[in-house]
Amino acid sequence: MWFLALGLLGIGLKYFEVSMVAGWSWWIVLTPFALALAWWAWADSSGYTKRKVMEREDRRRQERIDRQKTNMGMKTSNGQRPRR
Repeated sequence: MWFLALGLLGIGLKYFEVSMVAGWSWWIVLTPFALALAWWAWADSSGYTKRKVMEREDRRRQERIDRQKTNMGMKTSNGQRPRR
């Protein structure tokens, strides 16, 4: 995501001829998009993206379970009883 934002910023600065970016080659300005493409390809092929989604879902599920146990007055996964 950072590469994409950097690329869009570079295109904007190059197009409107702002600062020293106006003198840069288009290849330099467009490089962040190639890096973003490489990052996404690696993240998808290595399983990084899927693993992060599963971790987020597990964390949300555990928070929901803990919240329900707390509402029922039971111990949560961290072993503490809720305060009354």
